[in-house]
Amino acid sequence: MILATSRLLEDLREALLTQWPQGGAWAQMHLEPLKAKGLAHDHVRLVGTGWLARIPKQSQMQLGAQENLIYQQACFERASPAGHAPACRHVIAPCTSLPRGALIVQEILGRSAHLPQDLPLMASSMAAMHRIELPSQKGRAPLMDALDPLQAMWEEISTQASYLAHAELHSAVATNIQVELERFHELCQGAARPERRLIAFDGHPGNFVIAKESDTKEKAYLVDLEKCRYSYPSFDLAHATLYTSTTWDLDSHTVLSVDDVVATYRAWSTQVDTALALDAERWHLPLRRAMWLWSLTWCAKWRVASRASKAMAQDGEDWSAQNLDPVLASHVRERVDHYLSAEGLAWVNAEFDALGQRMHALSA
Repeated sequence: MILATSRLLEDLREALLTQWPQGGAWAQMHLEPLKAKGLAHDHVRLVGTGWLARIPKQSQMQLGAQENLIYQQACFERASPAGHAPACRHVIAPCTSLPRGALIVQEILGRSAHLPQDLPLMASSMAAMHRIELPSQKGRAPLMDALDPLQAMWEEISTQASYLAHAELHSAVATNIQVELERFHELCQGAARPERRLIAFDGHPGNFVIAKESDTKEKAYLVDLEKCRYSYPSFDLAHATLYTSTTWDLDSHTVLSVDDVVATYRAWSTQVDTALALDAERWHLPLRRAMWLWSLTWCAKWRVASRASKAMAQDGEDWSAQNLDPVLASHVRERVDHYLSAEGLAWVNAEFDALGQRMHALSA
């Protein structure tokens, strides 16, 4: 891995020198690789500049190398005006040294989220994004803006669910997931739909950085912006508080109580307009179940796809475990195995039961 990291730094230097006039000076500075935490990017600090190089290892959106950079640039540009996401300064196009290119993005200095105490800060961050005025339809490209985001979510989950048959699941687990698939499909058949806004879709706690604004005030930044789309805020609130999200990242690993989850939804609702809060209220639990289903089917997909050899092509997805640091690969495998276990499913199902009772009581 030391050799691979050294090569990555040299490749970045070459790309900075050849593609960006200002980058030539930066290329002479110290380049510091950051700890590998994510599955889709390497990050390198351009020491002393306040910026990071965000270097894709794959596209989770299954986009070509150039299209992936364009999409991610748009994610940062749309989200950063809310004040809770990094700015994007420059795009390094795919080239010989960096076949998938890179983004130069603002470095947010801070710490990992500590749960549950940082949930109010995370709720404020998500609310700020959800308050962004919805552009006209013509102004939403290239971000995903499905005619029916609920149906689009069903299609995304269904594609991932094609891996279930090869994921070596216990029969009880397979049955439970099938029940959830049928439940969500039935939801999609209804005519009602919640209000859409700009959402992150990948706002699990490990993707937040808590930065100091002053001696007494902190602020949550959502720093991994790759999957933004125009869809339903309840997906973001779910992904920030689901068991499969809060126990994913080692640095923010926590099992939340139902009280913690309810408090997060309440904190968010007080920071968005009343109409959006009321509209989203009855969708929180069904879309929480849908986000969990997305996570479970993703786990099945990773379990199968991670066995493949590293892809030679520089476009689209590449879930091969060969792309990951061995320690990170082992961690992901352990988490995937747990989430797809009977124990993992039972924990979340129990939470849904308790949360449903609480939300019903609150709305009665």
